[in-house]
Amino acid sequence: MANRLVESRTTAVPYVDVHETHTGMVVLVGDRAFKAKKPVFTDFLDFRTLEQRERACFREVKLNSRLSPDSYFGVAHLSDPTGGPAEPIVVMRRYRDEDRLASIVTGDRSGQSAQRLLDRIAEVLADFHEQAERDPVISQQGTLSAIEQRWHENLTELNRHAAETISGVSSPSVSKIEHLVTEFISGRAALLSSRIEGGYIVDGHGDLLADDIFCVDGEPALLDCLEFDDELRYIDRVDDAAFLAMDVEFLGRKDLGEYFLEQYVAHSADTAPPSLRDFYIAYRAVVRAKVDCVRLSQGKTEAEADAAAHVDIALRHLESGAIRLALIGGNPGTGKSTLARALAEKVGAQVISTDDVRRELRESGAIDGDPGVMNSGLYTPDNVTAVYEVTLRRARALLGKGHSVILDATWRDPQMRAHAQCLATETHSVMVELMCVATIDTAAQRIRARRPGNSDVTPEIAVELATQSDRWDDAYRVDTSRGRDLSVLSAHSVWRRAV
Repeated sequence: MANRLVESRTTAVPYVDVHETHTGMVVLVGDRAFKAKKPVFTDFLDFRTLEQRERACFREVKLNSRLSPDSYFGVAHLSDPTGGPAEPIVVMRRYRDEDRLASIVTGDRSGQSAQRLLDRIAEVLADFHEQAERDPVISQQGTLSAIEQRWHENLTELNRHAAETISGVSSPSVSKIEHLVTEFISGRAALLSSRIEGGYIVDGHGDLLADDIFCVDGEPALLDCLEFDDELRYIDRVDDAAFLAMDVEFLGRKDLGEYFLEQYVAHSADTAPPSLRDFYIAYRAVVRAKVDCVRLSQGKTEAEADAAAHVDIALRHLESGAIRLALIGGNPGTGKSTLARALAEKVGAQVISTDDVRRELRESGAIDGDPGVMNSGLYTPDNVTAVYEVTLRRARALLGKGHSVILDATWRDPQMRAHAQCLATETHSVMVELMCVATIDTAAQRIRARRPGNSDVTPEIAVELATQSDRWDDAYRVDTSRGRDLSVLSAHSVWRRAV
């Protein structure tokens, strides 16, 4: 039997092998894996008594059988030859190292095999989350205060390690993470509440690592869920998926991490904004950085580079997911609407145009007047104020739900810009100010060439506005006469730096 098992493997794998951690031991024998708990007590678990270890074994089998019933055979008992009590052990299927997702991801240069597997994992995980348990106790872990507490605990620990002069885990980097996290959470109460109300907080897996997922005949086996702390397993389902996306990125395949998360969102029909995905990827990276620091303190020198890499991932995603409120302004015909739409497509932001709002308000009867005349008709001061108030009110709702917003308007009035700045401050959003510029002739020519739409501006109005003094010193000037691609490149550079 032993010879047949060894010969069936594609690599030389010992029939018997042993792996040990600080909390347990795994003995691999043939096609089985036997896991025993050590009688230890730590900050997060207590296995000191036989009864506690027995309960932990049964719980491990029960919880993991939700996702991988064919991988867990049950709990057996190892008899003591000296006559002592039998020790409980978890009996599992043994998998080959080359069938690990981590091996597949790092070994597949084209990414095609990994993509097929990740697509299937996304489907399995989405189905699991759809059926996962939900109740008020579970939902409580999705509240703003619970999420703040989790971040606080992990960052406090990471700060302690940063004081130990670990390369890549510095106090300034941890402080920056803290700032970005605080800004995101503080302005996103509406988003977090909507996740609870939508039933997105579930009893999940809680520890999705590429090393603990295997592929057999094209089907994934997702092992080793977090069983020692129920509250840490009660999470937003996007948080659950983000853990694996983060780990795949850590393995050097950011493209595959993004692919997996996109497939998960597609299979689950989840409406989470991209910023929330970035937020939870960063959270999982911080959790792993903390674990890396612990490993380093235990003498695992390779963990120092791992910690630095995880901190870097956290910072990148928090910066990418920071909520921004962008004002893209300028005189008519300077290309602000074109730039607003193009930048929004690149960064995943929502666009609100005052032209569109004005047309809606006119059609509803909220404002009236003839178009095409400066400071009268549709453009009286009262009508202009009404349009900007509605624009900012809609922006507030989107910012609170975790969407970055681009406001397409002239933004000539400093008072209106001040109102927008107040909105950014109140919603803990980063302000981005861009002013489009072009020659008077170019602007007039663009207006003449426009297709019919929501803008009522004439070339004459554009010329009149262009001759008026307009100081907007805080804005970055984008010369749109250079062409669309260069304009978007400049605007995107300003957007990315604004954190």
